[in-house]
Amino acid sequence: MSNSARIAIYAGSFDPITLGHLDIIKRGAALFDTLVVGVAVNRSKKTLFSAEQRLDHVTRAVADLPNVHVRRIDGLLVQFAKSMGAQALLRGLRVMTDFEYEFQMAAMNRQLAPSLETLFLTAEESTTFISSSMIKEIACNGGDVTPFVPALVIDDLRAACV
Repeated sequence: MSNSARIAIYAGSFDPITLGHLDIIKRGAALFDTLVVGVAVNRSKKTLFSAEQRLDHVTRAVADLPNVHVRRIDGLLVQFAKSMGAQALLRGLRVMTDFEYEFQMAAMNRQLAPSLETLFLTAEESTTFISSSMIKEIACNGGDVTPFVPALVIDDLRAACV
C-alpha cells in the first residue's frame, strides 16, 4: 500500500457479515484506493464465530473486490489505522441510534488520532433493518436468513446455532 494512496478502514466484528456490511464495503471501495476491512477481536465481546471464521467469511465475501484487503484488528482501531497508513475510518449508519454511538466513537478517535477522519455512509434503504444480532437470533431460531447474508455464511450460521 503506497503512502500516496487514499486508504480507509472499515472495522467491525462481522459476526456474521451481512448484506448491509457488503453494501458499505462496495461503496467504500469505490471511494478509496484501498479499503481495509478490519475484523475486530474484542475479548470482552462474545461472538458466535471465532476470529478465524469471521476473517474467512469476510475474505471470501469480498474476494471479487481487488482493492479491498481483510485484516484482523487486536487493540485500538486508531493504532491499527496508523499501522495501515490510513487517512480515514469508514462507518455505516442505519438508524438514529447508530448515529449517537458512532458520533461518540468518532469524537474519541479524533482525540486519539486528530489526523484520522471518520466518514459516514448511510445504509442503503433495503438494508437499514439488518443487524448481525438479529441475523443470529433468526438463524438460531430456525428462521430463513438468506435475504440478509451472503450465501457463504449460511451453512456456518446453521451449524453454529446447533
